[in-house]
Amino acid sequence: MFTIVGYPDDVAEIYLGPTGVIARAGESLRFIVDMTTSRPALAREIAATAAAKQIQALDAPVSGGDIGAREARLAIMVGGDRETFDAGRALFECMGRNIAYMGPAGAGQATKLANQILVAGNMIGACEALLYAQRAGLDASAVSDVIGSGAAGSWTINNLGPRIVRRDFAPGFYIDHFIKDMGLVVEECERLELSLPGLALVRELYLGLQREGQGKSGTQALMRALEGLNR
Repeated sequence: MFTIVGYPDDVAEIYLGPTGVIARAGESLRFIVDMTTSRPALAREIAATAAAKQIQALDAPVSGGDIGAREARLAIMVGGDRETFDAGRALFECMGRNIAYMGPAGAGQATKLANQILVAGNMIGACEALLYAQRAGLDASAVSDVIGSGAAGSWTINNLGPRIVRRDFAPGFYIDHFIKDMGLVVEECERLELSLPGLALVRELYLGLQREGQGKSGTQALMRALEGLNR
C-alpha cells in the first residue's frame, strides 16, 4: 500500500489513528509505504507500530517536482527495512529513476529534508541571478540557458528558470507545501542544535508570500518576494 498526502498530521491519522490503516489492517497487508514529506520521528513511530502487527513500513519521500512525476523520473529516498526495500524496488522503479536506500526508518525523511535545504538555496540563487540579469538589461531567457549549462547549472535554473522569465508562477509544487517542508527542517535543526541561516532567510521570504495570499503559487514565485524588496 502506497500513500502520499499533504501534511504530517494527515499521515498520522491515516496510519496511526483508531480507524487508520494499521489498526484496521487485515492479514493480507504486509507492506506500507508513505511517500509524503514528513517528520523522521513520525516515520519511526509508524514503522514500530506496524512491526508490532507484522507489517513492514517504509518512508519514501520523493523529489523531482511535477515534471519528474509526469515523466516517472522522480528521485526516491527510502528508509526502513532493507529486505523490504529490495522486495519492493520494482514498484519504485515504476515512478522513479534514482531510487536509493538511505538507512533505517526515518532515514528517507531525513534525506528529503536535506534535499529541501538545497532546493531552498538553489531557488533563491536562481531568482537573484535572473533578477540581476533583468536589471542589468540582459536577455534573461538567454542568461538562464547559458548559465544552466555551466557550473551554475541546477534542476531549478534549468526547469524553473524559463518559467520565472515567462512570469509563469503556476504551481508544480505549492509554496504552502514548501513552507511545511522548511518548517520540518526547522524542527529537526532545533532538535540537533543546528543553525541554517540560509534556509531561515528563504523561509521568511516564503512566509511573506503566504501572508499575501500566494500560498497556492509555485515555489518559483519567490521571484515576486525579491522584486518586492527591490521596487
